[in-house]
Amino acid sequence: MIFASTHSPESQGILEDGIRKALAWAASTDMAALETGPHTIDGDDLFVNVIEYTTKNPEERFWEAHKEYLDLHFPIRGEEQIDLALLEDLKAGDYDASQDFQAAQGEKRASVVLKPGDFLVCYPQDVHRTAVAVNGQPETIKKAVFKIRIA
Repeated sequence: MIFASTHSPESQGILEDGIRKALAWAASTDMAALETGPHTIDGDDLFVNVIEYTTKNPEERFWEAHKEYLDLHFPIRGEEQIDLALLEDLKAGDYDASQDFQAAQGEKRASVVLKPGDFLVCYPQDVHRTAVAVNGQPETIKKAVFKIRIA
């Protein structure tokens, strides 16, 4: 997992090429003007899904991980909490290869609050529960989830 700021490159460490490419694309794009839905950047190797939703209580959300793609969560408007755990610490459910979706169940180990200017990269072992309301206060947010194919 990488949790860092687009405003502070020194917080980012050494990033993989696909992550750097996604961040460069975001920096050169009016992210707030993007319509919801998928946007191709580099074929199936790098694309972004722009989504809008209202955050909820954690009990109303689900755990997920991915094997084929890294997720780079990039808030555009609003704040959300993302709960985190390691796959080895949770009970893994079925894996749907067509959706690159690994289900899981269990308890969180950590949480981050993402706001515009932050980003979070989740690797295959990083199970995440998104769209959790910060301090229990639902908020409608807009964010981009970059999908970066794992080499």
